[in-house]
Amino acid sequence: MNKLKLSGLLFFLAGSIALMGIITAEAFYPSGTGYTTFHSEVSDLGATRPPNSIIYQPSSSIFNTAMLLSGLMTLTATFYQHRYFKKLIVSIPFCLFGLGLVGIGIFSGDKTPYHGMFAMLAFLSGGFSAIASAKITSAPFKYIGILLGSVALLTWCAAMFFPTIIVPVIGIGGTERWVVYPLVLWLTGLGGYLMNKNTA
Repeated sequence: MNKLKLSGLLFFLAGSIALMGIITAEAFYPSGTGYTTFHSEVSDLGATRPPNSIIYQPSSSIFNTAMLLSGLMTLTATFYQHRYFKKLIVSIPFCLFGLGLVGIGIFSGDKTPYHGMFAMLAFLSGGFSAIASAKITSAPFKYIGILLGSVALLTWCAAMFFPTIIVPVIGIGGTERWVVYPLVLWLTGLGGYLMNKNTA
């Protein structure tokens, strides 16, 4: 397997593990705790914010492990794609995105301020990564990357600077998922694209 296809495989697995890790952690999260996609942040699966942080197992371990593995795979995939494309404008945000995911996996929601710092790094660098991937992809996927990255960044900006516009409509949980899921979809799609790219 050449380095580009290996990079694609790792990106695909990173996105898949992140998505399935979130779904599985939600499935194991105890009912009756008030956890909803409207009110609860994705990271609540690992641990809720202090004070009085709440950690439920095995949801916490599943979520944290999935984020850690996804981040490590993203970093490794970034290394291999950089050896092929050699474009720092792409590789730098990719690397920061991977680091953000690793940090989320290591520092759960109860570990302030580190969790918030790594989550913000993942959200912002992930959005820029999706947009920057247009430099190494062709239409129509390049436009999908730009669209998904823009959705993630615009949603994050709306949540940070104009929360009264979006949060009352879909909740803090829904708002965060409009940042997270576009990035997961893009990451998985990028993996499929690179695995099938003609390198001849």
